[in-house]
Amino acid sequence: MRNPKTFEEKHKLIGLRRRLVDELREKGIKNTAVLNAIASLQRHLFIPDLDSAFYEILYADQPFRIAGGQTISQPYTVAFQTEMLQVKPGDKILEIGTGSGFQAAVLSCMGAEVHSLEIIEELHHQAKQTLEKFQLPAFLYLSDGGWGLPDLAPFDAIIVTAACPTIPKTLLAQLKIGGRISIPVGDLKTQTMTLLVRESENEFSSQSFHNFKFVPLTGSKGF
Repeated sequence: MRNPKTFEEKHKLIGLRRRLVDELREKGIKNTAVLNAIASLQRHLFIPDLDSAFYEILYADQPFRIAGGQTISQPYTVAFQTEMLQVKPGDKILEIGTGSGFQAAVLSCMGAEVHSLEIIEELHHQAKQTLEKFQLPAFLYLSDGGWGLPDLAPFDAIIVTAACPTIPKTLLAQLKIGGRISIPVGDLKTQTMTLLVRESENEFSSQSFHNFKFVPLTGSKGF
């Protein structure tokens, strides 16, 4: 016999995801693959043992605190950064800051080969379990993200999901020619979302977008 409470909760969550995607579309996110990926993911399952009382908050367009003093980023931020990368199926992408694993899941849903680094052991293991539960392929590493993964370079795109005081040259060196890096750069209060495209071996073009607020990057290249 079907459990009425479970049935009701399932349909409530579907409604919350649809509402979130509609909001992202209204805020200017146009990439259908990005929107479809976010619509397909059960965001609440990326936070272990989350009480259902928090579902409304989690599916609103705002960040949410997770373990290790970190956050699961605001959905608009995830969508905006992902759209900046112009992801294509098969792209090899380096993510700095796995966190909950939600950003890696979005990229994986879009058909990317995701390599994600996390310095906080608890988050690394939680994200690994979550992605395995969803059967979403991604390579997760417990490592200082500031160094990247030089042995696997070059990458088609790099996404940094923590505030950086400067753009690490170690990461720029791992971007292929024509590749794109999305990175929030600034101080501990606010950062400017920056997009760099590697035009040649030694040349990068740069665009700056509006301000965001991320938790700080930790490790060798952080604050």
